[in-house]
Amino acid sequence: MAMYSLKNEQISICVDSLGAELKSLRKLSTGTEYLWDARPEYWKRTSPVLFPLVGSLNEGIYRYGGKEYPMSQHGFARDMEFALLRQTEDELVFELKSSEETRAKYPFDFALELGYRIEESQVFVSWKVTNCGSAKMYFSIGGHPAFMCPVDGQGTQTECKLKFDVKDKITSGIIGGSGLLSERSREYALQDGMLDITEDLFDTDALIIEHHQAHVVSLCDRDGKPYLTVSFDAPLFGVWSPPKKNAPFICIEPWYGRCDREHFAGELSEREWGNQLAPSEVFSAQYTISV
Repeated sequence: MAMYSLKNEQISICVDSLGAELKSLRKLSTGTEYLWDARPEYWKRTSPVLFPLVGSLNEGIYRYGGKEYPMSQHGFARDMEFALLRQTEDELVFELKSSEETRAKYPFDFALELGYRIEESQVFVSWKVTNCGSAKMYFSIGGHPAFMCPVDGQGTQTECKLKFDVKDKITSGIIGGSGLLSERSREYALQDGMLDITEDLFDTDALIIEHHQAHVVSLCDRDGKPYLTVSFDAPLFGVWSPPKKNAPFICIEPWYGRCDREHFAGELSEREWGNQLAPSEVFSAQYTISV
C-alpha cells in the first residue's frame, strides 16, 4: 500500500494504491479540500472503483456457465492492491490483473487500468478494461467519488443544491428494502436544473438516474453557485449520501451497470446495463471532476 501525488499550479490530488482510490482533491489557492475524508461513522471510503459489479446482486449471487458465484456489493477491485503502471508529472495509471484470488469469485482473465490525469482545475478519471481470456467477458464498472457538502464544512448538506444539465425534471429509480431496484420510480421537478437537497432526499438510498437523462451534475453552495462539477458520458449514474444521516458529503457516481432488479434470476450476461468484451477486446471510459 502506497500513496501517490500529483500537483499543478491549481490543484493537487492523492491516490492510494489500495483500490487505486482517490483520497484527496485540493485547490491550492484556497486550501479547500473537496473529497470526503472517510470518517467511518458516516462512510469509510472516499472514491472506490466499482468492478466487476455495480450495486448488489439478488441473493448475493450471479449465475455464469451453469454455476452460482457469490459476490458482495460493488465487486472486489476496491479492496485490492493495484500496481503503479506509470507516473508522469500530470498522470498516474494503476493496474489490477486477474489472479487465482479473483478467478475464484469471477472466472475471467482481465486487466483493469485506472488512471488520473490533472489539467488546470480538472481531474480526468479513466478506466480501461481488457479481456485477457479466451471467453466472452461480462462486467460492470462505475465510480463512487464522495464530495464534501457543504464544501466549507459550515452548515449542513440541506443548505446546498444539486444542478443537472436538464431544466425541468429528472426521474429516479427507487431502491427497495433488499438493496435492489424496485419497480417504482420518482420524478423530481427541477427549477432551472436545480434540485434542493432535502433531509429526506436519500431516505430510500441512492437516486438511480438511467437512460442518459443527464451528463453533467454539479454541487452548488447555499447561494446556488456550483463549486464542483462531474461530467460523464455514462448511460446512468447514482447520487448518494448515507440514508437518514444528513452526512457532510454527497457522491456523484457515473455507472456502466447497476444493481439487480428485485426478483432478477437471470444469467450474468442478462444483467441490465452490463457490458461484454470479446477476447482481446478493450473497453474504455472516462469522467471528469472540475473544481
